[in-house]
Amino acid sequence: MPDVVVVGAGPAGLAAARRAVECGASVTMVDDNPAAGGQIWRAAGGRLRRETERWLARAELITGARVFAAPAPGRLALETLQGEMEIAYRSLVLATGARERFLPFPGWTLPNVMGAGGLQALAKSGLPVERKKVVVAGCGPLLLAVAEYLRDHGANVRLVAEQASRSSLLRFGLGLAGRPGKLIQAAGFRAGLLGVRYFTSCWPMAAEGSEKLERVIMRRGNRTWSESCDYLACGFGLIPNVELPALLGCRLGAKGVAVDEFQQTSVAGVYCAGEVTGIGGLELSLVEGEIAGYAAAGGLEAARKLFGARESRRRFADGLERAFAPREELKTLAADDTLVCRCEDVTWARVRRFTGWREAKLHTRCGMGPCQGRVCGGAVEFLLGWKPGSVRPPVFPVRVGSLAGAVPSPQCGEKPGDIR
Repeated sequence: MPDVVVVGAGPAGLAAARRAVECGASVTMVDDNPAAGGQIWRAAGGRLRRETERWLARAELITGARVFAAPAPGRLALETLQGEMEIAYRSLVLATGARERFLPFPGWTLPNVMGAGGLQALAKSGLPVERKKVVVAGCGPLLLAVAEYLRDHGANVRLVAEQASRSSLLRFGLGLAGRPGKLIQAAGFRAGLLGVRYFTSCWPMAAEGSEKLERVIMRRGNRTWSESCDYLACGFGLIPNVELPALLGCRLGAKGVAVDEFQQTSVAGVYCAGEVTGIGGLELSLVEGEIAGYAAAGGLEAARKLFGARESRRRFADGLERAFAPREELKTLAADDTLVCRCEDVTWARVRRFTGWREAKLHTRCGMGPCQGRVCGGAVEFLLGWKPGSVRPPVFPVRVGSLAGAVPSPQCGEKPGDIR
């Protein structure tokens, strides 16, 4: 049995594994991607890849594996390409990250309308974007990073549309006066997008096309216009992936999983780090991961030394949240016949008749499709203020055989901590 199991091999998970290993703990990492790094370090090269590999050198890494259930205290059930397996732990660090928030508007389900981070991930995985006309829209600094990446890979980025107001961004920019590194980073993004239109208080009203996306109707103030494009990369912020912590009984707060000063959740021995505790960016994710890794391995004094750095990064994250908060006008984009739950073909007119998630599920199956509410859930939370209900296994759709094997009968000679 490993001393520490880390679920999620993005920046927070890698930082946690590194610090736990430094404390002498045996560490096993689990991630559903083919390689470590997460979305932000996907396909990273050079020094970053070498550093990531060094962090993993003394830890076991299980990739292509999804945790879908917790059959017993101290045990997790995983599904891999080879089948179902279980892993036991003494301490658990959950660094499950976040996903993009999508807001429904007419045409948002057309082919080639996708998340901003989603299009970037596909491009990193080999999707050709050279000479493709792209509109990047939504909210947050991710838009600039995605636009720069796509342009560097040959895309014709037609427009970056930020829904936040210019005054809101100016206030945020003034707050960066004491953070020269952030100012340099922001300036670098803008320099990489010279010649690309960047509009504030601007957002998509509708996507149009016969069989796939051909154009997007944009709005800025009282002006609307049609922008021809091959791809619309659209994301309205991030949502913490709290399903696994919730399944384990961890208490949720207003922004994500609630944790104490050592990143421990309401469940003893279970820690959370990174975006799952609230959206805060790379630097906050790293320091939270370090604190969680130290604490999970018993290094409380080393963890305590990082509290000041975490507090500084949390203040920056709070400013980021205020500056890029989705505006009220976005709640009016969906028409009556706009799909909100695309898995089960549930329209906005049907969803808004109900008073909460449970009632909507019972009457429409909203949130009961393959994505298990991960897409429509974030939308209706913003649009209607609904909070998700209880989480039941499986956390992800799995094969029947994996589900059946999640609670196996003890085999002769098998120890409780064995990995099967």
